[in-house]
Amino acid sequence: MTALAGTTPPRIEARGVTVRFGGLVALDSVDLAVPPGAVVGLVGPNGAGKSTLFAVLSGLLRPSSGAVLMDGRDVTSVSAQARARHGLARTFQHPELFPGLTVRQHVVLAYRLRHARRRIWTDLVTAGGFRRAGAEEDRRVDGILAALRLTPYVHLPVAGLPLGTGRLLEIARALAVDPNVLLLDEPSSGLDARETDELAATLTGLVAEHGVSLLLVEHDVELVLGISDFVHVLDFGVGISAGTPAEVRADPAVRAAYLGTEEDEHDGPDENVEHDRQDEERATA
Repeated sequence: MTALAGTTPPRIEARGVTVRFGGLVALDSVDLAVPPGAVVGLVGPNGAGKSTLFAVLSGLLRPSSGAVLMDGRDVTSVSAQARARHGLARTFQHPELFPGLTVRQHVVLAYRLRHARRRIWTDLVTAGGFRRAGAEEDRRVDGILAALRLTPYVHLPVAGLPLGTGRLLEIARALAVDPNVLLLDEPSSGLDARETDELAATLTGLVAEHGVSLLLVEHDVELVLGISDFVHVLDFGVGISAGTPAEVRADPAVRAAYLGTEEDEHDGPDENVEHDRQDEERATA
């Protein structure tokens, strides 16, 4: 895990973010920070406000009050496109891919969107197609494909690819724009246990090798607790806990609001929770 201490400002930060939809308060004075080179998890029950906070951080939704900062710079009123140019990238819960393009073409297109924008028109519309560029593009694209274990699929069209491969491709495409911070929206959704384990190893490797910061919104609590340096928990739009995975796991408010329900659904209470219950029974006997 990466140490969070230091004087460098967070890659992205929410300060007192509140979002109101009419009389409904979707987020209420939420604070969250993603330090450089760190994995930060965001969890909470359905309707807790996770997607709303993601939309605020990515620039798709303006908060009613509060601020969003990137590297110490206030970007609250800055567009999603401008935030992307400042180093923010994100994935979506449902991969948005082009069925007719190959795996490699997706990553090339994303790379050129950042580094050779003038080629996009010829790549997609004219007869030029996806002509090879310089050695630096090849090095960067092939490196990303290898890091995401996508090399065996580079020449295949994305139509018909397994869901897990499609999710890795969306992450690869996001990395191709050289982000400082990457927001991941339910990256393990629809994956089996083996694919989830592989995803966890891939994400931790990306942080170690590329220095990118990750903010991970997930329903798979064990995945979040297993790879995150720091975890935030939302419930009914309020931040109810923030700390290391061990601190969050031990927080009674979190267990009551979220983790206990999640563990019950997965057929097997957390051992520490069971021990706590037994200790309480002995104390009152």
